[in-house]
Amino acid sequence: MSLIYKRFLDVDLSDVFFDSLKYDYKEFPDWFNRKAAQGEGAYVFYNQSGLVDGFLYLKREDEAVLDVSPHLPPYPRLKVGTLKINAHGTRLGERFIKKIFDHAVEHNLKEIYVTAFEKHEGLIALLRRYGFEVYGNKSTPNGNELVFFKRVGAFHSDSLLNYPILDMKSNRCFLLAIYPVFHTRMLPDSILNNESFDVIQDVSHTNSIHKIYLTAMREASTFQRGDVLLIYRTGDGQGPARFRSVVTSACVVEEVRNINEFSNFDDFRRYCESYSVFDLGELQEFYATKKYPFIIKFSYNVAMKKRITRGHLIDVYQIPESIRWGVVPLNTQAAKSILINGGVDESLIVD
Repeated sequence: MSLIYKRFLDVDLSDVFFDSLKYDYKEFPDWFNRKAAQGEGAYVFYNQSGLVDGFLYLKREDEAVLDVSPHLPPYPRLKVGTLKINAHGTRLGERFIKKIFDHAVEHNLKEIYVTAFEKHEGLIALLRRYGFEVYGNKSTPNGNELVFFKRVGAFHSDSLLNYPILDMKSNRCFLLAIYPVFHTRMLPDSILNNESFDVIQDVSHTNSIHKIYLTAMREASTFQRGDVLLIYRTGDGQGPARFRSVVTSACVVEEVRNINEFSNFDDFRRYCESYSVFDLGELQEFYATKKYPFIIKFSYNVAMKKRITRGHLIDVYQIPESIRWGVVPLNTQAAKSILINGGVDESLIVD
């Protein structure tokens, strides 16, 4: 079960996954074969049976877009040419949405647009959730499609509509420590080079843009919506923590709850299970013992290209080695510097 980039030529067009695309777009087989002949590729997700469960084709466009109304003027932008998933309760759609943003940022494309038929209500709701707005329409022989548009960096008061922007001007910044076993399962784009992609499964807590983490660290209870979290993967025992403990990602707090707020286990389970790395047995234990009372819900915004080590944090950013590195407040200047040194595009940082 993996999301990989493959050439069209190596993807089986006869897979039943593509039947609905062939039905909605009569020209789809010809288009697909043309892309194959041109040597182009797409992101493909395969299930346990080796069949396609998701397909995403992205294309850079610099010219004016004249087949939508109103026209889009010439500008470097990302077109989501094809986006389809088989929904089966694992939030795979969110994983694909994150891939769209990752691709746009990687190629310095500030505008993104995608077309969709109105009947695709699930896809439309997903697009709207992360800041896409109806721009216009596209009339084709296959019918009328809505055109959804987003400019990365356009600012909204809601941090989720700003995704994947990190607003450090209005919010605080913290280092948040997570053990390796949970880090790998929760943040699939941030695993280390020596970790196996075999552990990245088609499950909700892996695919989702949203994450839930339970902790006993009382400092976490002070987090507020919009606060920026730099995720610190603690040491794995395979070498000195100075070199093995690293900052890998940037996330944004959505909310913090206390386990005692839930009147019963079922309410607690429903809140946690789609986004949490913990299984049902672990959640039952946590609810019974209340040993991890603070529940952090955050969005997974950016995976850093370069890991910043504990040693670097101590030597350069003067984080005391003697303190407990669970939740560590960071000033905006230090947090921004860590992100930029980690290869995060400055356009994603508002300070």
